[in-house]
Amino acid sequence: MTALLDGLRVLDLSLGPVAGMATMVLADFGADVIKVEPPGGDSLRSLANSPLWLRGKRSVELDLRVPGQRQHALRLAGAADVLVTTLTEGQAIGFDLQYERVCTENPSLIYCRISGFGPRGPYATYRGYEGLVAAKSGRMQAFAGLSGREGPSYAAVQVGMHACSQSALAGMLAALMGREASGRGQLVEASLLQAFMAYDLLGLVRTELSRRHPAAFADDPMLTAVRAPTLNYHPLPTADGRWLQMGNLLQHLFDNYLVAAGLSDVFADPRYENPSATWTDADREAFRDRMLLHMKGRTAAEWMETFVEHGGVAATEYRTTQEAMADPDLILNGHVVEQEHPRLGKVRQLGTLARLTETPGSPGFPSRTPGEDNAALGSLWVSPGLRADAGVTQPRSPRGPLAGITILEFATIIAAPLGVSVLADLGARVIKVEPIGGDPYRQLGLFGIMASKTNVSKESIGVDMKSPEGRAIVEALVRRADALVHNYRPGVPERLGIGYEQCRALRPGIVHVSMNGYGPLGPGANRPSTHPVPGAAVGGATLQAGGAHRWTDETVEGLRAIAWRLFRANEANPDPNTSVVVASATLLALLAQRRSGVGQQVFVDMLGANAFANADDFIQYEGKPDRPLPDADLLGLCATYRLYQAKEGWVFLALLTEGEFQRFCDLAGARELARDPRFTSTAARNEHDSELCEALTKVFSERPAGDWERLLAPRGIGCVRADGPVPGEFWLDDAHVRENGFVTEVRHARYGKHLRWGPFSTLHGTPAVPGPGALGGNHTSAILREIGYSETDLASLYSKGVVWSEEIQPLGSESNLRPGSS
Repeated sequence: MTALLDGLRVLDLSLGPVAGMATMVLADFGADVIKVEPPGGDSLRSLANSPLWLRGKRSVELDLRVPGQRQHALRLAGAADVLVTTLTEGQAIGFDLQYERVCTENPSLIYCRISGFGPRGPYATYRGYEGLVAAKSGRMQAFAGLSGREGPSYAAVQVGMHACSQSALAGMLAALMGREASGRGQLVEASLLQAFMAYDLLGLVRTELSRRHPAAFADDPMLTAVRAPTLNYHPLPTADGRWLQMGNLLQHLFDNYLVAAGLSDVFADPRYENPSATWTDADREAFRDRMLLHMKGRTAAEWMETFVEHGGVAATEYRTTQEAMADPDLILNGHVVEQEHPRLGKVRQLGTLARLTETPGSPGFPSRTPGEDNAALGSLWVSPGLRADAGVTQPRSPRGPLAGITILEFATIIAAPLGVSVLADLGARVIKVEPIGGDPYRQLGLFGIMASKTNVSKESIGVDMKSPEGRAIVEALVRRADALVHNYRPGVPERLGIGYEQCRALRPGIVHVSMNGYGPLGPGANRPSTHPVPGAAVGGATLQAGGAHRWTDETVEGLRAIAWRLFRANEANPDPNTSVVVASATLLALLAQRRSGVGQQVFVDMLGANAFANADDFIQYEGKPDRPLPDADLLGLCATYRLYQAKEGWVFLALLTEGEFQRFCDLAGARELARDPRFTSTAARNEHDSELCEALTKVFSERPAGDWERLLAPRGIGCVRADGPVPGEFWLDDAHVRENGFVTEVRHARYGKHLRWGPFSTLHGTPAVPGPGALGGNHTSAILREIGYSETDLASLYSKGVVWSEEIQPLGSESNLRPGSS
């Protein structure tokens, strides 16, 4: 079978795992990836997971400072379809490898540039380390109080790296699709800062609207900084000292938990006869205490056996990433694979990004040593044959590279809908098919604001799919679609008439994407899942909690405190972690469809996607270093990568090289530290880490946080203020964000003009045209007319309740100023 990307030549001029993970996926699906490394190899080969992101790539060692060797790189670029680089624009110009130069010789080249903070603005020259970007963008401030102390908390899971690698991948795949039509390449840009937008699910819009309508948002519970865990998402202790994470967002799932846990007598108590969201505060707190004590009566394994047997309870144990690699669902769905490595022996590691049934990927050959393929350098100057004809002059689409693609979305809440929004922003026409009353996510938060981000750039039609008339509407839509994305559990699509075989009969060649919690091939295939489940199950929440998953207490007050910390640590990132994978996987299948006309099923699951988000530790081999863990106070990983309290405010310091430490000491007026025998080398600093922490604490106490950033960051030293605006305020107010175009103004049917997050990657040749969030069913009539329904038909369908449209009430109208209005 020919691989999906067979014939595609990728030149990887990057350092480290961000771009490395993106090009690894391209290699897994058949691309010929040539990694150009400096003398001695990529400096980040020392990372424990480097065998993962180096797999499937040939290695050429070149010193770009030497003109003759730089010419080799230029010749490789001339034969490539895709070039990926982490060079800054200035560095690329210095090496004569800038986009303008390279694309002149190779007009069909997709040139992808990845940075920390984006190409322009006051932070463009800052060090692009994950911790710095997380601190500057407010992510660490959003965790304030998590450890019980004042100030921001270290953001432990490398979600920026994950989302950036996937956003760069999506940008490259979309650009390749655009090239299929026009024959021309283009510049694609992605950054860690841009990628962090994926994790601000409502802050930007809520901040702007609450400033404009303060009375309307005065009682918004989402503005409360510290909240107790919801009963639906509660972490719960067990008899053996382990903790379980509940994920029963919807009422029927919470009811399932009550039955399975032996708490169903609550249904007979008049205090609890209504849905849990309406219980009084006193009754809710009394029941919280009862849950905490009740769950201590059995071990974690005993409870999980009960919940799995029930089948309708979303729950999991808190585990480390290394423990998760033994999970049968991850193994059976291909997310854990074994490979014999010539230097490391048996290596267990991440499998492919998603399961494409007709054009599957396969983990590439083991990582090569630096320069192992230099002998074949001459043969690499010739294109392998996929490169588009540079003479093609078809005009580019003004609506993004996916213009002309139609995608149907049958999905709710966050993970799948946000992933499809990425495709909508890239120019695809997305029609969200919603049940009568709409996606349940629309009912959360004031004024439907929670669902704003997950519905951007889409159209929405409300249909009763269980009625014969509704099914006929859906069938008509399927006949016009290129792809369909759903997040139902197995068997449900078939009952609704949108299973793969049913859709293929209506539309041969359709791409049919299934996204659910556990994947279809393991024991959890039919189990429900929401974001806290993969957060705890794959190790991300465990890491962020700083060891709290192993704490226990005999008092209710102590258990409440631990549960609160676990709840705060298990934030919503597993949903966006999955969303960016949904986008990339769908694009892989759409590219196969465009290149060869093949349609297929695609399977994405939350466990596997979050394994990718924890890729820094999702690998096992003899001698592998342990995953660096944050301290219990959640300050950071070590003295040179952590938070410090300044004379006023907090900073995050990131010094990763010997040169950076020496220059920091010079600029900070702490030259004595550079001369201290305890700190004169990386090994010495590691040995005396606590002493260096103490010394640096004294240094930072001498100036305010803002002064430290102004002194150090523009000079290439990783130090930024960490207790500035929270994410919503940052995205709304920061001048750097505006200068890079990371937010854009739209007009919403309810909110009026407001700013929304921009696309997660920037395609300069086929720029996106981001649209507002769609209200539920507000395109129902227009879509029905388009597929042939008359005005009489529309009136009949509405009167029978077959179709539905949400009422539009502009925010600011008297009826819409009442908290709780939707």
